[in-house]
Amino acid sequence: MTATTLVEVSPRDGLQNEQTLLSVDEKVELIARSVAAGVRRIEAVSFVNPARVPQMAGAEEVMAQVPRSADVSYIGLVLNRRGLERALTAGVDEVNAVVVATDEFSTRNQGCTVAEGISAWMDIAAEARAAGVRTTVTIAASFGCPFSGEVDPAWVIELAARVADAGPDEIALADTIGVGVPAQVRTLAAGLTRVAPDVPQRWHFHNTRNTGYANALTALDTGAHALDASIGGFGGCPFAPAATGNIASEDLIYALNRSGVSTGVTLGTLADAAAWLGARLDKDVPALLGRAGNFPPDA
Repeated sequence: MTATTLVEVSPRDGLQNEQTLLSVDEKVELIARSVAAGVRRIEAVSFVNPARVPQMAGAEEVMAQVPRSADVSYIGLVLNRRGLERALTAGVDEVNAVVVATDEFSTRNQGCTVAEGISAWMDIAAEARAAGVRTTVTIAASFGCPFSGEVDPAWVIELAARVADAGPDEIALADTIGVGVPAQVRTLAAGLTRVAPDVPQRWHFHNTRNTGYANALTALDTGAHALDASIGGFGGCPFAPAATGNIASEDLIYALNRSGVSTGVTLGTLADAAAWLGARLDKDVPALLGRAGNFPPDA
């Protein structure tokens, strides 16, 4: 049996585009439900300006209350040195920095050019390493940009080579707006392996055009170390027009379970968490497993 790691991103990416703001206690409960389901890597918070992304307010308070365990790793998203300082003070286990593949999206999302984003990542990587904190660098809009259109895979791989110089523990490629297809995954995976052969690969897919699960399974076939997903399929980017939810954790786990891939995650507990989150957001749950149920029903 093969294995992969689920990175649960609902507390961060799943909430950042929602109109309903969850309280700190509700965010902590979402995280606790993920842990109870067996998830062991959780992108729990984002250390960004709450004036720009109010859904991410209270990051320090959330980190002060999350259930701690030696085998659970909490990730904080950071965009600059100030965010990193907050993350380190709050006690995250890992940081995830973001470099965007196009200048226009980078400027709107992070207030900087691609080159400036790379420079910020280099500083983050050095300081995090000195603090003994693991690092991921995510290349956002790796499959396409909502403003500039197509993104050349060769450019994404060049970016990967540049960010790899800082020695990340993991490189993630993100289909931020859900335009990717499996052929692109294979091309990018091969290029990433070529320029950073020793760096584990993590993948982040949105299901905007219903290709997210095919992309995730393709990434797994190419050797993905970790796959991002969000409980219930909630998510989106406030700076990317028409971006919709992430692939749903429970739908992904169903596909992985039926494919003989071990994740250590309990499907029923995850589906219950999705129903709980949908009720808190007062929205229908995008994921399909909660509607159709597991198969076989008693599995």
